[in-house]
Amino acid sequence: MTDDLDLLSREGLPEALRTLLADYPRAGWQAHANFAGLVEFWLDRHMMFRRLCELLRSDAEQAVDRRLDPQAMQGRLSRYGGMLVQQLHGHHQIEDMHYFPVLVKREARLERGFEILDRDHHALDGLLERFTRSANGLLQGKTEAGAFREEVLSFEGFLNRHLEDEEDLIVPVILRDGSGGLQ
Repeated sequence: MTDDLDLLSREGLPEALRTLLADYPRAGWQAHANFAGLVEFWLDRHMMFRRLCELLRSDAEQAVDRRLDPQAMQGRLSRYGGMLVQQLHGHHQIEDMHYFPVLVKREARLERGFEILDRDHHALDGLLERFTRSANGLLQGKTEAGAFREEVLSFEGFLNRHLEDEEDLIVPVILRDGSGGLQ
């Protein structure tokens, strides 16, 4: 796999891995008969991760501008930062151990895409560790809110790239084939 497909450098999936997306464009997902249930739940989880990042970034920005009390920010960071890290680890573990193996059997042409997503999960483990160190530094008074904001921005960008690519790869397969064997 080339470096341009690495999470830290890619701008999206190669066109060859987006073939099903042409048949199942994002604009039609919610109206599809197979959307309710697993796809809807899975996309809601992704939205939760995005919202947690937005909340943490907003809190850090407010702390920098002195519009959020440092103790309030620490409490929110502890709660929501911990939720983000814990839930992402669990989500990725389920995908790696269950969803990806089932889905690659359904659509072997996308095997390379699932390899990319698996590599992303390993890269995100390192990014989550860096995020956690930065968050702990802020909680311990060793890191400034501005530096933590930059960490959240960086992490958020890589996470969004991964989530979008994952959705583009997986949702069309589930819409086409249904969720049987995945739940």
